[in-house]
Amino acid sequence: MKAPVYHGPGEKAWEEVADPVIVDPTDVVVQVDTTTICGTDLHILKGDVPTVTDGRILGHERVGTVTEVGQAVRSLAVGDRVIISCISACGSCSYCHQQLPSHCLHDEGTSGIGWILGHLINGTQAEYVRVPFAENSLHKLPDGVGDEAGLVLSDILPTGFEIGVRNGRVKPGDTVAVVGAGPVGLAAIMTAGLYGAARVIAIDLDGNRLEQAAGFGATDTVNSAQAGWQDEVLAMTDGLGLDVSIEAGGLPETFEMAADIIRPGGTVANVGVHGAPAELKLQDLWIKDVAITTGLVSATTTPMLLKLVAQGP
Repeated sequence: MKAPVYHGPGEKAWEEVADPVIVDPTDVVVQVDTTTICGTDLHILKGDVPTVTDGRILGHERVGTVTEVGQAVRSLAVGDRVIISCISACGSCSYCHQQLPSHCLHDEGTSGIGWILGHLINGTQAEYVRVPFAENSLHKLPDGVGDEAGLVLSDILPTGFEIGVRNGRVKPGDTVAVVGAGPVGLAAIMTAGLYGAARVIAIDLDGNRLEQAAGFGATDTVNSAQAGWQDEVLAMTDGLGLDVSIEAGGLPETFEMAADIIRPGGTVANVGVHGAPAELKLQDLWIKDVAITTGLVSATTTPMLLKLVAQGP
């Protein structure tokens, strides 16, 4: 089969590679129908994820069709249309029992990471992919949910919701800012209303992204390329600052922006993947009772989000 193969920072090639095969009885093989590129893949290509080794097929998001099942797989069959979760969960380790499969202990002999596709084993940017722990890591695609919607449920939508909205402790009536209106930022914007946010402010320096954000549910947009953007945001909160500030850019600058506009008692939820240190101004934050959260998506909310997508909200 054909696949793009990673060969170190800045190096990739379109190559002929071996077809995947069943290794463990809980595996399935899935034919790729739709896949995409994640910001994390771009970080890998820049050299920000050194655990990805030369020769790896990248990718961890996909909608496809099951072509082969391991002998222990009971709930999936050849021909099933499925969403491949970005997290491979064994379902039996301590972290899986804590609903934290992002730190699954049993994945491919690794210690404490559930993101293995396109990271520690070959991923989804190929014609076929082997999916470990298939019954815990695949979701059947309902009729009426298209490939593109299903693809977003692999990673983007649950990441924005779980690491941004849920970790950010959004509650009814909150004013929320999302710094960075790329795909994951848009996912946070469109799901903040599930927890009752009254106002959702999209902050970005790209006008097209801000226009998209308004279509995805942002009540306000602020262009951070313009002088005085911070004063504009604070004016929307009577000068108090944000209840929740979601960092969805993955840059030192966007993290510092998110921290600068938070109110006392607020929460900064970092979603972005960072390849460089960001300044943490503890000399300013310690007295403000600010909480800072981080996280790798566990994708435990994917079934719930899939139901909402299927019904239209």
